[in-house]
Amino acid sequence: MQRPLADEIRPQTLDKVVGQRHLLAKGAVLRRLIESGTDVNMVFYGPSGTGKTTIANIIARQTHKTLHRLNATTASLQDIKDIIADVGTLLAPGGILLYLDEIQYFNKKQQQSLLEFMENGSLTLIASTTENPYFYVYGALLSRSTVFEFKPVSPEEAEPAVLRALKIEQDRSNLPLEWEESVPRQIATACGGDVRKAINAVELLCQAAVPRQGKLTLTLDDAEQVAQRSAMRYDKGGDAMYDAASALMKSLRGSDPDAALHYLARFLEAGDLITPCRRLLCSASEDVGMAYPQAVAIVKACVDSALQLGLPEAQLPLAQAAVLLATAPKSNSVAAGIGQAWADVKAGRTGDIPRELQNVHADSTGMEREQGYLYPHSFPHHWVRQQYLPDALKDVHYYEYGDNKTEQAARAYWEKIKEP
Repeated sequence: MQRPLADEIRPQTLDKVVGQRHLLAKGAVLRRLIESGTDVNMVFYGPSGTGKTTIANIIARQTHKTLHRLNATTASLQDIKDIIADVGTLLAPGGILLYLDEIQYFNKKQQQSLLEFMENGSLTLIASTTENPYFYVYGALLSRSTVFEFKPVSPEEAEPAVLRALKIEQDRSNLPLEWEESVPRQIATACGGDVRKAINAVELLCQAAVPRQGKLTLTLDDAEQVAQRSAMRYDKGGDAMYDAASALMKSLRGSDPDAALHYLARFLEAGDLITPCRRLLCSASEDVGMAYPQAVAIVKACVDSALQLGLPEAQLPLAQAAVLLATAPKSNSVAAGIGQAWADVKAGRTGDIPRELQNVHADSTGMEREQGYLYPHSFPHHWVRQQYLPDALKDVHYYEYGDNKTEQAARAYWEKIKEP
């Protein structure tokens, strides 16, 4: 049976690994550890298809250890015990390197079961995860491991691997195989930093090629179809989703409509309307706030329209909301004000509500004095001086007027009204 192309092209040395120069360049810490033959426990954190398994294979060869692979989605405690049983036997003369893929799917008890064998040197663990290990990996296991972050491979780095894969397919083919000049870059770009996905796309593209005039030609149109929807990483509830949500919010706050539309488009492509709607609604008050108070009503109308329309039409009102927020004047006076007020409440800095502000039902209970509340609408300009904060906080200021036109106009108005 023919080996999968992704397995056949897998690098056997560090110099041939695609990408991860921050980890594998000459003098980098991970490279020095590997070349020294260390048996340190590691956690590889990063997207799929970025070389985690490949480097684990190279480490096993470099350290002369027997490599065992487990996937935490299907593995059990018994699987680990079966592997440990090989320690000290002819099956593992140099020791055992356990490569545990997707360790985030192991529960706390399963992860704890590894600690004893890590402590006594029975095995060296390399765990991989696509999620943030500081959220998903048990603390005691993390403290005994070194975390290395793998990054998506750039199109420039992935393209040589795509060309190597095409050359292998060319050598395999029974008919002459050629491709349009732009095909390798298209595949390298569309893989979204996942080299395995790029290699699989090459293999699929070659299998689907139609013979014409005694040869096979890989076209750009076919490459685009094979790689469609693959350039984007998105896992609902995972790091990629939260990163995209954070990027959308910060682009709105940073008044960059182009970036805001880009990150919004990622959510639309993934079919997720709820997450961007929440971010847009939040930004209307957190980042625009009193600089353009009408933004809240407009964004709410856009969100309601989007949810009623559904995709693909929802793109229009959501894009309108994103552009509005990105180009609107900004003020965080609302967020700063409520933040300080809430901090005081959490810290217990409250005090009794002034008698004048208490519910009027107290006046009918035979208490010793009347409420004394002054009704602002009974006074000029609908304002009268009286204390609203508790005595313990009577001189506190939470809200500070922003430096935008709207808030400065309100400030000038009230300073004139309230002047002594």
